[in-house]
Parts: sequence; structure tokens; C-alpha cells
Amino acid sequence: MNTTKYDVAIVGGGHNGLVAACYLAQAGKSVVILERNAEFGGATRSKEVFAGRDAKLSVYSYLVSLLPQKIIDDLGLKLNLRTRKTASWTPSFQDGQFRELLIRNGDRAANRQAFLDLTGDENDYRGYSKLQEMQRQVASVIWPSLTEPMITRQEMRSRLGDAGSAAWQALIEEPLGDIIEQLIRDDLIRGMVFTDARIGVSTFPDDPSLLQNRCFLYHIIGQGTGEWKVPVGGMGTLLNQLLGVALDSRQVTFVKHANVTHLDSSADGCTVTYDNDGTAIDIESQIVLCNASADELARMTGDPSAAKATEVEGAGFKINLLLKRLPQLRSSQCRAEEAFAGTVHIDEGYQQMITSYQQSMAGQIPQKPPGEIYCHTLTDNSILSDELNQQGFHTITLFGLDLPYRLFTENNDQAKQQVVDRYLAGINQFLAEPIEDCLATDADGNVCLETMSARDLEQIIHLPKGNIFHGDLTWPFAETDDEAGQWGVETSLPNVLLCGSAAKRGGAVSGIPGHNAAMKALEQLP
Repeated sequence: MNTTKYDVAIVGGGHNGLVAACYLAQAGKSVVILERNAEFGGATRSKEVFAGRDAKLSVYSYLVSLLPQKIIDDLGLKLNLRTRKTASWTPSFQDGQFRELLIRNGDRAANRQAFLDLTGDENDYRGYSKLQEMQRQVASVIWPSLTEPMITRQEMRSRLGDAGSAAWQALIEEPLGDIIEQLIRDDLIRGMVFTDARIGVSTFPDDPSLLQNRCFLYHIIGQGTGEWKVPVGGMGTLLNQLLGVALDSRQVTFVKHANVTHLDSSADGCTVTYDNDGTAIDIESQIVLCNASADELARMTGDPSAAKATEVEGAGFKINLLLKRLPQLRSSQCRAEEAFAGTVHIDEGYQQMITSYQQSMAGQIPQKPPGEIYCHTLTDNSILSDELNQQGFHTITLFGLDLPYRLFTENNDQAKQQVVDRYLAGINQFLAEPIEDCLATDADGNVCLETMSARDLEQIIHLPKGNIFHGDLTWPFAETDDEAGQWGVETSLPNVLLCGSAAKRGGAVSGIPGHNAAMKALEQLP
């Protein structure tokens, strides 16, 4: 066996592992990153998905909100995050009548009028604005705390003061559906708001577990505003920047095709054994950072206590499309260029989503699965070649809800096709022409449409049961007195820390658990 020694070994080369490596390298520590795939980056990769089409899509993750400016500045990342002109377009049918709501970024007067045109009065606009203010209040105390040791629920609550008590009660203590139904009457607007509580998870407005509240928080606290921005050049730009910083440090060793088979931890240090093309290789380190799920950590250590409650299955579905032109809308208020520049809500009415959730929990593919559409190229067309830009091509991403892992275990391909058919029908109901007429073809004549179920996400990028959060979402503060003062990355094993989505305050493209694991490791290292 070959044996090599490092200060820190990182299992998993996703963006959080790379963030941790960069911080540790800056501190002069030697680091090895063990990645079992042929490429680093995990869910932050960009690639040319469709043969012969020079379009580099953000294949998995696609927008950024939770990446702190502190990390960008500390690591010297050259990352341009661009605001979308449109926040969202939400079309629907009510009693056979077409209805729509367009919300623009930074245009309060136009947004107020849009609400008035939809509902006939200002009540829902006032309710929506009040909820937005509550979100800002909560975000103002949670957001800056995420790159610091955890504080207790009581301390976090006290930082809001008396002025924020109603916001805390509504967003933290009580089911999210209560405040939405109290402030907003219109089903379309209720649904538009509630979608942020359901990204990638199976839940409903009155869920007593408050999973919907936890999911909602992580989608509305980013940068203190909740805005989701477009990474210019695609998500792969972030990956390339992190790789560049790590390489330039000359402190980081990268190993691909490294399937970790065993991890032994003691008070004296750790030994990581990985298989590389049939050869077993040992790595010795003082500390191991696990940028994989807690279940993977339990497998590597053979210690069930290392596992968390990761039996929570993912419920997301991804469709990547390349269009030769944008489709025409059934809209009297906006053009496709304006609507698709933001998030387009498909079948995400409040009651629709309750029905969809119930159907999915009964083991059925929903009749009208909810989904959100986003067009990268209307905000940043640099991911396309000049030729494709001149021809009017665009990329479209759809993220689907209420499609849990269990629906794809028997016949993944057949179930995916059924889901795609229902999504295309769901999109077409709001278009003046079928979207199929706008789809590009690749060099082999195949339609440029790529799908990924929760089962695919497990197989390709090793998300447990396709769960984009690696398990159950945690509150962004200490939930016990023992956790207060910790970084949220600690495990029961000596010298082993979590540095990915399985850590507390993990999930999404944030780099936060990578930063926090590095800070904890530096506290422990000599």
C-alpha cells in the first residue's frame, strides 16, 4: 500500500470541499481532495449537454443567493452575480379565465399596479408587502450569523427585538400556511409565495414538522434580501474560480476516481483508504472533512452513529432545454423575453400544490406537477457561442416539485417520460404555440431535452435518495444548548467534520459549510 500524509483530507470535491480547501491552504495547511467522479465540482458543474451545440448549461444548480460576499472576498473569487430584470411571472386559469401576475425587480409602482389589476384591490398587495417586510426582518439577523459559531434559538430571537416578534412567530414558530392565508386571499399569489417553502422537499402549508418553514427560510435569507442571482458564465465559473485558487496555493492535491472505502478516526488522527483503479491507497491526516452525506460517512466508518436522519427522500425533478427561439405567450401584459427573464411558475397555485403533494404522497405522479422555469441566457448569454446567440437560441431550465424518489424506483425511464409529457402540457397551456416547436436538435438530430429525477441525482452526483440537502433541513441556529458555540459541522467521531450539505446550515450553493468546517479544523489543528 502507498501511504501519504496531509494535514487535512477532504472526501468529496464539490464546491463546499473546494471552499474548505482554499481556506485551509491560505492558512498554510496541506490538503488532499478525494473525488470519486472523473470531474470536480459536484452540483456546480457546467457542461455542453447537447452534442454539437456550444451551450454550456449549469447542469444541476443554476442560481446563487446563499454564497456570502465574505467568502468571495476572503478567497479573492472573481465572480459576477447578475440581477434579473424580472422577479417572476405567474400565469393561471380560474373558472376558465386566464390570469397572470408579473413582478419586476426594483419597480414597486409597476408591481403594485400588477397586483391591483389581478385582484381588483390593494389588500393582497399590502399583505404581500407585509410578508416581505417580515422576511427582511428575519433575514437581517439570520444571514450574518451563518458564517459564525451557532447561537441558540433564544439568542437569535432576541436579536430581532420586540419589533420583530411577529415576524419570528410567523416564520419560525407557526406553520407557514397560517401567515400566508392570513395576509393573502388570492390563490395564485398564495401559491407564488409558498413555492419557496417546497423546493426539493415534500411538504404542505400546515405541516406540523415545520419543514416548509425551514425550507422557506433558506430561500429568503440570502444576502439579507432573498434575491437569487445569475452567475455570469454559468455555475461552472464558480467551480473554475475555486479550482484556480486551490491550485495557485500549491497546498492542495487533487485525486480523481478515488472511491473511499474506509475511514478510521482516533484521537491521534485519521486514515482514509480509497480505491484507485483496483489499488488500495491509504491517506493519513490529522483531520478529515466529509463533503458527502452523513449516510456516506456512516458507510465509510462502519459506525451507524455517524449517520443522521437522511432517509428524507428528495422530491425535485430537473429538465434542461435548448430552444432555437423563445415561445410566444398567451399574455396581454408581457412578452416572452420579459416573462422568462424571471422565474415562471407553472401550476403552482396554492390549492394545486396541496393536491399535487397529496397525489405524490399516495404514490402517484401528480396530474399537474408544479414547476419553475428559468432562462439563463436572457440575463447572461455568454454561455452560448456567438453563432447560437445570433440565431436566437436560449437555454431553459425547469425545476419540478412533488416528484419524490419513490416514484422512480421501479421504472425510472418510463416515469421520467410521463413527467416530461405532463410538464410540456403544463407549459403549453400558457403559450400561444407548443414549446415542442421551439426545441432545438443536436448534431445527431435528437431533441435538446435532458431530464434528471431524484434517482438520477443519487446515481450521478450521489445525493442520498436525490435529496439536494443530503437529508432533513435544519434550523439556522443551535437547537440544543450543547450545539451553542459549535460550527454545525461536528460529528461524534474524533477529528471528522462535515463540510457539505449534511452539516447544519448546509444546502444549496453557499460554501457556508465549507467555510465553517475550515474554521473548526483550524481551531483543532496545531
